[in-house]
Amino acid sequence: MKTKLFILLGIATLQLSAQNYQKIHSKAILVDTHNDFLTQTMEKNLVFDTDLKGKTHSDLNRMKEGGLDVQFFSVWSDGERVNPYAFANRQIDSLDAVIKRNPDKIVKVANSKELLKAVKNGKIAALVGLEGGHQFENDLGKLEALYNRGTRYITLTWNNSTPWATSAADETNPEGAKNSEGKNGLTAFGKQVVQKMNRLGMLIDISHVGEQTFYDVIATTSKPVIASHSSVYTLCPHPRNLKDDQIKAIAKNGGVIQINFNSGFIDPTVDKRESVFLKKYKAEIDSLTQAGMNPFIAQESIYIKYADESQQFRAPFELVIKHIEYVINLVGVDYVGIGSDFDGIFLPPKQLDDVTDYIKITKALVEKGYSEKDIDKILGGNLLRVLKANETN
Repeated sequence: MKTKLFILLGIATLQLSAQNYQKIHSKAILVDTHNDFLTQTMEKNLVFDTDLKGKTHSDLNRMKEGGLDVQFFSVWSDGERVNPYAFANRQIDSLDAVIKRNPDKIVKVANSKELLKAVKNGKIAALVGLEGGHQFENDLGKLEALYNRGTRYITLTWNNSTPWATSAADETNPEGAKNSEGKNGLTAFGKQVVQKMNRLGMLIDISHVGEQTFYDVIATTSKPVIASHSSVYTLCPHPRNLKDDQIKAIAKNGGVIQINFNSGFIDPTVDKRESVFLKKYKAEIDSLTQAGMNPFIAQESIYIKYADESQQFRAPFELVIKHIEYVINLVGVDYVGIGSDFDGIFLPPKQLDDVTDYIKITKALVEKGYSEKDIDKILGGNLLRVLKANETN
């Protein structure tokens, strides 16, 4: 009899826990600061408001199904593209077209007030993040024009450096590019970029930038910064991740680190295994790029073609939570959030197959004993605080 009672109590506890995390997830404002679907639109002619399950990590209906309230859509091009500003605007055009067709589901917002109104009305609040400062072509007028089209953060560099800021990829490469002053970090113009963004109320994103650029930004900005899609270097020593002193500097600045889901950024065993895989199929990738395919898409096609091999590289789900908790244990719960990099990565962690799976993070946090208040902060409250702190009115 006692055994049966314990079993019933256990079942009741599990049911209560399930209801609890589902309720918390539903009530929270869930913010993802980095999704690369617009690249899929441009390179593959995929349409966001169609059913793309099995083809992409994201589509409009799946975002709503996953409880996503706020999405920063990444606008990206590599450093080789001619006229990147025009290409950036084409990507924003594609987002605007989706919004125009689906006014009952998604709306572009300009500030935190409009964002909260959209969420209250059951719509996804859409904003733009420019991934790579090269896309405004060293022209502050073009930077402001992108702001006027809904761009609310700029990742100062992508992997390529700009004339005014050096990237993590270049700063960690002995032969990497320097800025126009022949050094690492921000130039005088780079500091003007930061100051211009501060005046506009545009978030400064330090994901992808080199350490010297990072510390120059921290010394220059008057507003809190974000890392839109970065993880923890101590747990996974990848050049794209943040070292402890950088995490502490962001916390001191009042900013937030949005954890990236890319398996290679959260699991230190992935990078070497992935390199072997890419080397194995290098000739095939080179053939695709020589035929005119975007190098990113060419690589992605190999991951899809040889899925039995590539899927073995996916990191354990628990490592996502480990990166979140590392930031919390180092600097506190006020400085961490989610920047998935969905549709910009080939290998999300196990169990995080697409945008319907965010609730698994909420469930894990509940099981670890985090309060609803703290989970609300992690899922989006911290980012909203930083967004509001950057606004000029």
